[in-house]
Amino acid sequence: MPNRLASETSPYLLQHADNPVDWYPWSDEAFDAARVEDKPVFLSIGYSACHWCHVMAHESFEDPGTAALLNEYFVCIKVDREERPDLDRIYMAAVQAMTGSGGWPMSVFLTPEGRPFYGGTYFPPEPRHGMPAFTRVLTAIAQAWQARREELLAGAASVLQAIERSSALPTAPAPAELDVRTLDAAVAQLKAQFDVVHGGWGTAPKFPQPMVIEFLLRHHRRTGDAEALRMATTTLDAMACGGIYDQIGGGFHRYSVDERWLVPHFEKMLYDNAQLARVYLHAWQLTGSALYRAVAQETLDYIAREMRDPRGGFYSTQDADSEGEEGKFFVWSTNEIRDVLGDEPDQFVEAYGVRPGGNWEGKSILELAGTLEQREELADARAKLFGAREARVHPGRDSKVLTSWNGLMLAAFAEAAAAFGLDGDPEQSDRYCQIAEENAAFLLDHLQTDTGRLFHTWKATEGIVGGGGEGIAKVDGFLEDYANLAEGLLALYQATLAPRWYQAARNVVDAAVAGFSVAGEGFYDTATDAERLIARPRELQDNATPSGNSMMATVLLRLSDLAVAQRYAEMARENLVAVQEYLARAPLGFGQWLVALDYALGRPLAIAIVGPPGDKATRELLIAATSGFRPHQVVAYGPPGQAQYAGSADVPLLEGRDLVDGQPAAYVCHGFACQAPVTEVEALLTVLEQI
Repeated sequence: MPNRLASETSPYLLQHADNPVDWYPWSDEAFDAARVEDKPVFLSIGYSACHWCHVMAHESFEDPGTAALLNEYFVCIKVDREERPDLDRIYMAAVQAMTGSGGWPMSVFLTPEGRPFYGGTYFPPEPRHGMPAFTRVLTAIAQAWQARREELLAGAASVLQAIERSSALPTAPAPAELDVRTLDAAVAQLKAQFDVVHGGWGTAPKFPQPMVIEFLLRHHRRTGDAEALRMATTTLDAMACGGIYDQIGGGFHRYSVDERWLVPHFEKMLYDNAQLARVYLHAWQLTGSALYRAVAQETLDYIAREMRDPRGGFYSTQDADSEGEEGKFFVWSTNEIRDVLGDEPDQFVEAYGVRPGGNWEGKSILELAGTLEQREELADARAKLFGAREARVHPGRDSKVLTSWNGLMLAAFAEAAAAFGLDGDPEQSDRYCQIAEENAAFLLDHLQTDTGRLFHTWKATEGIVGGGGEGIAKVDGFLEDYANLAEGLLALYQATLAPRWYQAARNVVDAAVAGFSVAGEGFYDTATDAERLIARPRELQDNATPSGNSMMATVLLRLSDLAVAQRYAEMARENLVAVQEYLARAPLGFGQWLVALDYALGRPLAIAIVGPPGDKATRELLIAATSGFRPHQVVAYGPPGQAQYAGSADVPLLEGRDLVDGQPAAYVCHGFACQAPVTEVEALLTVLEQI
């Protein structure tokens, strides 16, 4: 008989709806039951694409004996970390404080007031590799709750203090001004930690670090530092050729379990592919590499093909497993390849590192061992293998739509639409632009309320108990939802120069400032009127996704230039000053902050262009202003005659701008001061180069 999770929308929670465990979703009802029954709470946090979450579910949560222990001695709560990142951050900080590490599945034991007193991650059904059996853990905690409760409560108090410290701003005096030496020190740290053989940073497991690579590209653009560019391109080359990249279907897996990017953890996450598509796009704009352009396009095509809801939203994840085996969908045997490619597969086998015994558990994970020319020559072979792979059982997919992750992907599609249009590929440009605009419209229509507040998650309701209709939006939005959506909308405005997207972005930012900021304290992850938890979370460090604070700083700086509103930049600078000391010491944990600081110190330009729509001279000025990789600027466009008076322009940067001697004109501004307008492309390029 299904448990209480059967009426939830999260695919992860629904995976546990038939467990014999008497699960509750996170709710007052669960904690009320814990108080009435005088039981501790067992909190299990995971996500649908998590391999070890599935393992623990099969071993323990589907086991009647283990379920009987849980039901007798605990009130059990199941949480989707993607649906409730606030809970995930709070209790991950607790587990890390108690054990020194963390991960998923996360297993935490709480008092009926929600305070954690013991925790860990995966527990096996019997003792293994130094880990105690899960049933032994349950029995010991149940006994301690009865016999040594005061000791447990004292431990919970100390853990709560650690949680509160984890979200506090630095108390030590910080530099009063932003300092370019912070960026230089961060680059020096990255150089010292760089893997010169395989690219990337650290050893196995190795994660892609797209924010750090983005910073290095921008740092090179600003300073000409060749070593920064080399670190970025070495890593991008290695990932694009490795098994972490799906050589047949496009898109990136979560991370590599080895140091050379060969063996991935096979799940695919929307946020990874959003950030990586964007950074490969920027690297192509900067270097002209055909490989980078192809990877960006193939990644976006994978998302459009497999991760897009018909209404316009993007799905969250694709599982690592299919038919109960990790990676089965993605790997090949030599015979399978020969069966598909016929009598002449030798070139493909050689180019993609296929060996008779395989390179992973008897099968081959494809990696590009050959040349880029071979990659192009083998496009038809890859297409045939893709067709054959489509007949396999596909991995599961988490079809919920998250505002924050969608904002990241919106930015990637928008920027690709603009870049491919300038590169002479109007068909691809139009397609990506349509996908981006449909996504933006979906998010604003389905995940934004009439008052401007955002929801965090949306799920189509077909097949859900009590479902039917267009879908359900739920969970009040977090800072990351506002920041990432605003970033995507600003990117869409830059791609289309349609003022509706600028105005939508500004409305989202203003709602975030009103709901999430506290004078003198900056931004929190949850709104002022959000559910009261044991602590108010504030994530400062960037993880697999940008923290809400770092992305909000990025957005505020760009919006300040378009809105000609210094208050936005001042808020961003205050937050940057507060965390600046961390950026130099631990750049791998503050990649998006480094992007924001690089923008703030990069003499950003605000370019206003006025001219008749469709006019050849207008278009030439726009192309000159937007071509290539220009990360330290924003552009606004408007037709003549609509922005002559203050307050009359759709975008404030256009106020007071008009034609010059009847000709389309470009106004280049820096620091709220503008150069004399120019009407010729050569003159515009000269001004841009001089500043």
